[in-house]
Amino acid sequence: MKNTVVTFREAKKKGEKLSMLTAYDYSTAKLIDEAGINAILVGDSLGNVILGYEDTLSVTMEDMIHHTAAVTRGAKNALVIADMPFMSYQASVYDAVVNAGRLIKEGHAQAVKLEGGVEACDRIKAIVQASIPVCAHIGLTPQSINVFGGHKVQGKGEEAAQKLLDAARAVEEAGAFALVMECVPAKLAEKITNTVGIPTIGIGAGAGCDGQVLVTNDMLGMFSDFTPKFVRRFAEIGEAMKDAFANYDREIREGGFPAPEHTYGIDDDIIEKLY
Repeated sequence: MKNTVVTFREAKKKGEKLSMLTAYDYSTAKLIDEAGINAILVGDSLGNVILGYEDTLSVTMEDMIHHTAAVTRGAKNALVIADMPFMSYQASVYDAVVNAGRLIKEGHAQAVKLEGGVEACDRIKAIVQASIPVCAHIGLTPQSINVFGGHKVQGKGEEAAQKLLDAARAVEEAGAFALVMECVPAKLAEKITNTVGIPTIGIGAGAGCDGQVLVTNDMLGMFSDFTPKFVRRFAEIGEAMKDAFANYDREIREGGFPAPEHTYGIDDDIIEKLY
């Protein structure tokens, strides 16, 4: 069954957990979709795991549209949510609506995600009024990494915790259909989940959220430049890939590949007639 913003709301009401993973290309999106994952996030994390940037700040709208379009061609049942990259929505409400529209119209996403709490509500409201579903993102918001001074847990003190709870209420009021919480203490994330009426998706926010999201390259062991505490590796695909690449290299050098079964034949008399 096709996952939509409506099925997300229904899942929360029924107490059914939601699953989300990132994808940036057709082949990966197709595999994730066939596995039955509820949603695919085309994250601006592609800056780190695909493009090799140190952070997400250099990712452009063109990057996001290009990768989102590839993902949507592979995902038939998962809800595809596209990240709005840095400075695609911060400068003005107008920019926010136009760029969200591009991700829907050109990237064929079904929803967009943007970072920020109370300060982002006017953008969220305007995008929703343009008939574009919005997933909010609070806690550790990677586009604000220079403000936070690094990847740090958010909401640990009383004032900071209250600010996150207020932010969650505000983005729901602004019209967000779901809320990602990143690097938030588990008990606070559970409190927020029980307070708001929209589904919460945790990443480093404990099991009390309505669902979970991970970067696919992290959970498969394909990206090792930086591994957050909250990542669990569900497979060591990175090591398997390195072994396969090494075996390929060895087989070529030793003459084992390509073997006769990997080649195409031609009659010997044709070869003999060539000059």
